[in-house]
Parts: sequence; C-alpha cells; structure tokens
Amino acid sequence: MRQTLIALGMFFSLSAGLRAARPAVPPVVLKETVLKNGLKVILAPDKTAPVVAIAVTYRVGAKDERPGRTGFAHLFEHMMFQGSANIGKGEHFSLVETNGGDFNGTTSEDRTNYFESLPKNQLDLLLFLEADRMRALNITKANFENQREVVKEERRMNYDNRPYGRSYAEIDNLAYDNFAYKHPVIGHMSDLNAAALEDVQEFFRIYYAPNNASLVLAGDFEPEDALRRVRDRFESIPAQPEPPRPDLAEPEHFGERREMLYDKLARVPMILIMYHIPPGDTP
Repeated sequence: MRQTLIALGMFFSLSAGLRAARPAVPPVVLKETVLKNGLKVILAPDKTAPVVAIAVTYRVGAKDERPGRTGFAHLFEHMMFQGSANIGKGEHFSLVETNGGDFNGTTSEDRTNYFESLPKNQLDLLLFLEADRMRALNITKANFENQREVVKEERRMNYDNRPYGRSYAEIDNLAYDNFAYKHPVIGHMSDLNAAALEDVQEFFRIYYAPNNASLVLAGDFEPEDALRRVRDRFESIPAQPEPPRPDLAEPEHFGERREMLYDKLARVPMILIMYHIPPGDTP
C-alpha cells in the first residue's frame, strides 16, 4: 500500500508538471464589419506565425441551380482561377506559389469558397487577387469551353468511370424530393453540354457579388491596418440585387427508401446510408 501511494504521488506530481508546461492557447478574437456594398468582413488576428490567410465564401451552391442547368456552381469554382481584369490566365496559381503560398476552392450544395495563405508581407497580394476576380472575372468563350471540358472529365473520373461513383451521385436523388438537394454538385453531363456562355455570365452577375459574400482574414496583421486595406480593395465593387433564394422545404418522408445499383466496376458490395437530420442553422 505504501509503495502504491508513493507511485500515485509521483504520477500526480508529473501530471501537474506537464499541465504547468503546456502553453496557453491564444484566444480567438473576431472583429466583424459590413462594408458599404454589403460584403461581410471578419478579421481574426493571430500572431502565432508570420502568415496570413484569406477565405472568401459566396452564398451560392448546387441548391441554387435550376433543372436543366446543374453543375454551374462547381463549374464556377474552376472559372474563378482563369484570370480577371488584371490577372492573366494561370497567373493566380503562379503568383501564390512563387511567393510561398497555398490556395484552393471548394463547392458544396450551400456555398462556394476560395482560400489562400501566404507569408504576412504578401497581405496586399491576397486582397488584390480576390478583389480583382470578384470585380471582373474574365469569362470568355475560350475559358468557358476549356473549363467545361475539365469539369466533364472530373465527372468521368470521380463518378462515371470510378467504382461506386454512381452510388455517390444517386444517393442524393434517392434521399431528397426537393430539386435543390436532389441533384449532384458535379452536375449532370447533359446539362454541362447544354450550358451557354451567356448562362455563365449571368450566374456570375447574380451570385458573385460582394453583398452575397463573406471575407475572413486570419493571421499576423494589425486589425485596423488590415481593415483599411480590405476597404481599399473591395468597397468600390458594386453590389447587385439580392439573389433569388430557392424553396428548401422537403416534403415529409415516411419509412425507409432503398435502391440497388449494379456497378460493373465494383469488385465487392458497398452499402451507403443517408439520414435526414434537422437543418444546420437551427438551435
């Protein structure tokens, strides 16, 4: 018993020492501002490392598409890297990478976002890149045709010619009755083929406006200085009328739904299950 107590005493002493040595987690301080054109700006200063990161999220996703025109939100994720008024085709990639940064974009049913990170001395470059494509994306027939083929090939690679790929595209169709969430984010091949340049230009005008976006800036900067720089780059971009919002109401479901797909590319069976849960923005 005595030895046990001594061992326990040593354990608690070591534990206390480890707790004392653990560095404190810096608090996350958020400063939110809305610019005159409706752009929501959130600043999160963090001097842990000499790096800055930006994320611009547009409130548009696959749910905002209409029948016969699916895949537009995801197609636009690709279009946003094809150049703008002051950035040539391919320059967005090279400017970020040659300055030691990283970047990407993602599309979901509910939003599309773009993000980059760079050393702190390249804050102006981050803001310039995002503001220039928000203001004047270079939507040309050549860029559109090129990226449409890229997206079609992505669909072939991830869905049509991939084991189980059709299952991931079909589960939404089975689980939902409302068109907003019933179709895949990648879009249908027939809709991608039918898309016109004018459709894409109108999509940009309606949804890629500052009043339909949020900008988050995090990293090693002074908040007042950073906000001034954000205003200089973004506040003169004109707002657009509020975009139409789809009806997201889903009819009540009764019982389980099942579907079996036969996939010639799959070697073993796979089961895929989806559950309906309350909306994400409810308490």
